[in-house]
Amino acid sequence: QLVESGGGFVQSGGSLRLSCVGDGIPLSYNNIAWFRQAPGKGREGVSCTPKGDGEIYYEDAVKGRFTTSRADAENTVYLQAHSLTPEDTAVYYCATRSRGDRCPPNDMDHWGKGTLVIVSS
Repeated sequence: QLVESGGGFVQSGGSLRLSCVGDGIPLSYNNIAWFRQAPGKGREGVSCTPKGDGEIYYEDAVKGRFTTSRADAENTVYLQAHSLTPEDTAVYYCATRSRGDRCPPNDMDHWGKGTLVIVSS
C-alpha cells in the first residue's frame, strides 16, 4: 500500500513537503504520480516521476513551485510544494504504475488514501 503524509494547514505563500511511503511496494521500480482533488472538483494530475532517469513531468499549475524527489533507501517519494495559494487546497494522492513511463490517471496500479492540504488566504 501507499501511505501519504505531510498535509496540513498553511498560509498562502507557505511551503509543505508531502511524503509517499511504499509499504510493500518498491517505489524505485515504478512510475510515481501525484494527483490532487480540490473540494467539489475532479481529480487532476500534479506530477509524474518515471522510473529510471526519465524527465519528471509537472502540470502547468504547479510548474516552478512543486518539486518531486525520490529517496530510494527509504522507499519514499516527496512532493515539495512552495508558494502555495488557496487554489492548491486539495487532497493529495500518490499513485504508482509499473508499466511504461507515464502516469495515466485511469491506469495506475496502486493509490494511497491521500493527505489534505489547506491553504488559507
